[in-house]
Amino acid sequence: MDMILTNARIVLAEEEILGSLHIRDGKIAAIDTGPSEAPGALDMEGDHVIPGLVELHTDHLENHYNPRPKVHWNPVAAVCAHDAQIATSGITTVFDALRVGIDDNADLSTEDMRRLADAIEAGVAAGRLRADHFIHLRCEVSAPNCVEAFDLFEEDPRVRIASLMDHSPGQRQFASLEAYAIYYKGKMKMTDAEFTRFCADRVAQSETYSDKHRKAVAERAQARGIMLASHDDATQAHVDEAVAFGIRVAEFPTTLEAARASKAAGLGVLMGAPNVVRGGSHSGNVSARELAANGLLDILSSDYIPFSLIQAAFFLGEVVDEVDLPAAISMVSRTPAAAAGLSDRGEIATGKRADLVRVRVEEHIPIVRTVWREGTRVA
Repeated sequence: MDMILTNARIVLAEEEILGSLHIRDGKIAAIDTGPSEAPGALDMEGDHVIPGLVELHTDHLENHYNPRPKVHWNPVAAVCAHDAQIATSGITTVFDALRVGIDDNADLSTEDMRRLADAIEAGVAAGRLRADHFIHLRCEVSAPNCVEAFDLFEEDPRVRIASLMDHSPGQRQFASLEAYAIYYKGKMKMTDAEFTRFCADRVAQSETYSDKHRKAVAERAQARGIMLASHDDATQAHVDEAVAFGIRVAEFPTTLEAARASKAAGLGVLMGAPNVVRGGSHSGNVSARELAANGLLDILSSDYIPFSLIQAAFFLGEVVDEVDLPAAISMVSRTPAAAAGLSDRGEIATGKRADLVRVRVEEHIPIVRTVWREGTRVA
C-alpha cells in the first residue's frame, strides 16, 4: 500500500525540512523537499512529522493493573488500556517494565508480573496492540526472590532489556534519607517506628543479596543476549561495576559525576522525561536539563507518565540552548532504538519502518494528531 504525506515539517536525524514522505509497504520509500502534487497525498498542514517514539523503560502498565490498593484489574484489559495510552502519546515501540524481585509488603507479586507478561505476549500474538511491545525486567537485586523471579521469564523472547537496581536507603537514588522517608512513608502510610524497621530490613537485605544477585542476573542476561542497564548509579565505583558487567545503558544516574563517567565509558545515559518537564528529580538528584546542557544526555524515558516523552522532546530545546529539535527527537527515537538493537526503526530515513507521528504544537504542548506504525494508522 502506498501513502504520501505532504506539506509536513519533517524532523530528520540532523535537520528539519518542509517536504513530503512516500510510504510503501510499511516502510519509508522516499523523502522529498517541497510539496507533492500526487493525487491522494495527505496534507499535513505544516504539522511536524517525527519518527515514532521508542520507550525503553516505562513503569506505567502497573497503574492500569493495580489502580488502587488491593485492586487488580484484568491483565488483558490492563495491557490494552496501557497500549492505547502509549500509542496516543506517540510511542510506537515500548519496553514494558515488569518488576523482578518484590518486597513481601508490596501490593503486587511475582505471579502478577507473570500474568502481565502473558497478557503482553498474547496481545502481540493476536495483533490487538497498537504499539510494538517488548519486555524490560526491572531486577531489584536486593530482594530475596530476585533470581528466582527472573528465571520465570526464561522462555520469553520479548524480554530484551534487564536493569539492575537496588532501592535500599542511604545510597544510589535514595542517598538522602529524607527523600526516602518522603517517598516511602507517604506511599505506604508508615509510622516513624514502622519506617525505621522498614529501613533496617531493606539495608540488611541489600547487604545479604545485592552483590550475588547482581552477578547472577547479569550472567543470565548475557547468556540470553538481553541488553543490560544499570540504575541510579551515583559514583565512579558504580559505573566501573556496570562496565565490568557489560552494561550498555546507564539509567537515571543520580549525580553529574556518574553521568560523566558513564558517558566516558561509552554507556548511553538515560534520564526521565518527567525530570525534564518538571525541571528536576523528584528525589532531589541531578537534573536531566543539567546533563543535556553538558552534553551528557543520550536517551529519554517516560518513566511513569507516557505523554511526558513527547512533551520533553519538544520542550527540551526551549530550556537548553545546546539542544535543537532534531537532537531532542533523536533522544526519544533513534538513540534508544540503536541501544536496544532495533536497527529497522527510530528515524525518518529511506528503508526504515514507517513508524511516524503527526504533531501540532499549541501553547508549547505537542498535540499528537495521528500515529502510524509500519504505515498503518493506529491512533
